[in-house]
Amino acid sequence: MNLRKVALVASILASSLVLSGCQAASADGSGSGGAITVGFSQVGAESGWRTANTKDIRAAFAHAHITLKFSDAQQQQENQIATIRAYIQQRVSVIAFSPVVESGWDTVLKEAKAAGIPVVLTDRAIDTSDPSLYVTRLGSDFVKEGEKAGQWATKEFASATSVNVIEIEGTTGSAPTIGRRTGFANAIGHDPKFHIIATQDGGFTRSGGEQAMEALLKAHPGVDLVYSQNDDMALGAIQAIEAAGKKPGTDIKVESIDATHDGMEALAEGKINFIVECNPLLGAGLVKVVTEIVAGKHVPKWLVSSERTFTREQAIRALPTRKY
Repeated sequence: MNLRKVALVASILASSLVLSGCQAASADGSGSGGAITVGFSQVGAESGWRTANTKDIRAAFAHAHITLKFSDAQQQQENQIATIRAYIQQRVSVIAFSPVVESGWDTVLKEAKAAGIPVVLTDRAIDTSDPSLYVTRLGSDFVKEGEKAGQWATKEFASATSVNVIEIEGTTGSAPTIGRRTGFANAIGHDPKFHIIATQDGGFTRSGGEQAMEALLKAHPGVDLVYSQNDDMALGAIQAIEAAGKKPGTDIKVESIDATHDGMEALAEGKINFIVECNPLLGAGLVKVVTEIVAGKHVPKWLVSSERTFTREQAIRALPTRKY
């Protein structure tokens, strides 16, 4: 055999080894040499909470030396569905995503299941008749968050005879919006003095909260309490309240959910009266869940985040060491 034939045979053998190695790795979904690759679809960058969540997840996977394919859906469900399909084609080890809305996921998640790729929900839940389409959800109890907000309101206005409430909601159809609305209604529903006089979608953004509050104040000047479903919308509402010549936290009480740094600062200043925490630091938990799933271990169907509530005094004490 001449040198040219020897080189050709060696080249074919090397190519066969590479291809067989790739096929073996993709068959178990763990990447080359047993490495893990995670495809993550983030709902967007609509708030300070979401920014903190993205930063924490990126840092956790970098620290764990796990490959993370990241995509921002920009608040569009169709973008997330397209991204999930791309991750299926790429044969990632695990798909994780924070759903834009609750419904409409069954078709694409059935495709992931058929491909043998496990799915993890982060932060938000989905509405499905087939819970086997995802392995677990890592995130908050949104109903309980709303209940905590409502419970504070009943105590704060215990001596009042009538309380007019404006509720500024997040993205229509999203799990936090639905859960926080339900929980708040559960908590105040037994007290007839509470009247939710208006509800408006603020899209979980600061500008959305400001626009909603500006319009609602014109239509309903006699408001006593603003219940905002996240800090960014509360901060926007505060701007509208101040522009109307009223003092947030005094003339109109304000409560919120998230406990981001900006929200906590407003609470410390007395512009917000109460905040229910929604913890965005899910990175380490997601890394742990992914590694356990790839290792074939059992994980609970819902890993509920540990969260607190904050008054003004508690915010002042917490701010110096606050991580987000």
